[in-house]
Amino acid sequence: MEEEKRSTEKQGEGAAGAGTEKARTGEQPGPEEQSLPPADFSTFILSLSTSALMHLGEIENPETKKKEVNRTLARHTIDILAMLEEKTKGNLTEAESALIENILYDLRMKFCAKAG
Repeated sequence: MEEEKRSTEKQGEGAAGAGTEKARTGEQPGPEEQSLPPADFSTFILSLSTSALMHLGEIENPETKKKEVNRTLARHTIDILAMLEEKTKGNLTEAESALIENILYDLRMKFCAKAG
């Protein structure tokens, strides 16, 4: 287990070293090396929310550059968010609880509007 941890750390050092080398030479980092948002609960919820909005046709699909409606996938993503809300009840900060509650409300209203 300890060996596995050290191996992972060395891999991370290699990736970090590549980024600092490019910084020294003035090269711009590629898309895979750009800074990502923190991997926390709020970011995860916002990511799922964005997926649901895309499936509801509220925002365009980044691959096709078109607004496409897929109610089945939208409903599934909303259900995942509802499940996460239920399973994490009592373990979230006040801000996280408010975030997921508000996102679910907005997504459900948009889903109902699309379902007609």
